[in-house]
Amino acid sequence: MNTLKLPTDRNIRYLLVIMAIIFLLMALSSGATFFSMANLQSMSSQMPLLGILALAMMVCMLTGGINLSIIATTNACALVMASIITGGPENTPVLITAMAAGLATAIAVGLANGFLIAYIGVSPILATLGMMTFINGLNVLISGGSVISGFPEALLTLGNGSILGIPMPLVLFALFALGLWAMLEHTPLGRTIYLIGSNEKASRFSGINTQKSLMYVYVVSSVLCWVAALIMMAKFNSAKAGYGESYLLVAILASVLGGINPDGGFGRIIGICLALIVLQTLESGLNLLGVSSYLTMALWGGILILFIALQKYKA
Repeated sequence: MNTLKLPTDRNIRYLLVIMAIIFLLMALSSGATFFSMANLQSMSSQMPLLGILALAMMVCMLTGGINLSIIATTNACALVMASIITGGPENTPVLITAMAAGLATAIAVGLANGFLIAYIGVSPILATLGMMTFINGLNVLISGGSVISGFPEALLTLGNGSILGIPMPLVLFALFALGLWAMLEHTPLGRTIYLIGSNEKASRFSGINTQKSLMYVYVVSSVLCWVAALIMMAKFNSAKAGYGESYLLVAILASVLGGINPDGGFGRIIGICLALIVLQTLESGLNLLGVSSYLTMALWGGILILFIALQKYKA
């Protein structure tokens, strides 16, 4: 670990220490129950939904922006897909049509966010806050605030199936995390994202089309919300306008805890993955001990404060 020199790598060292402490405490308090196969599989099936949303938040924060509409976009995609699935015959073409419609919805939201931020010049926090409010209103209007349920087995497999004992949601998270890592580390768009986050004005003056790049960023973020919608629908076998509202702040928490600079410019996928493991192990361990979920949220906030304090002290 002594070879880790970047600011984000320092975060990784802190996360590894925190994770080791949590595992030690859980081993002493819960013993075999925490490390049982059933509990580990439960943890690995719960983490991917938050993980996908954290990735959707991360890619925007790398540019110095933010996307407060990730939950609203996820629910919008889910409601569009659920309406098509339940409104037609239960067959593969309908499922494919529904998924395509959900993806189109995500892209439309991403383009709208990107246009407001890149071309109109609206602050990312205001643009995505307005988009979140607008989409939430449409979600409730279209669904009437009711639950849409009853999906085909092919879709439910995404949330409850497994491959070689590995839950399908975790497989999906791994695939999209690897894809996002490849984009950020090995493509011109990825390098542009980091440059924009470091200094957008300098990037623009150096000849980079920052407006087009920002459009791509918010479209990628929305497409990840579509993936989260698929996982959410498959896990709950339902869709509703108000699902996952608590995930917004936790996605921001996971991103910052994972070493993403809120001002943009640096951050790594591995940091996000470690932060998700820390948050999930803490939540699952405390649930086994019968601790209130409100205290769990308070501890998450405490870890974030401690983490930021360590960063400032090191700086």
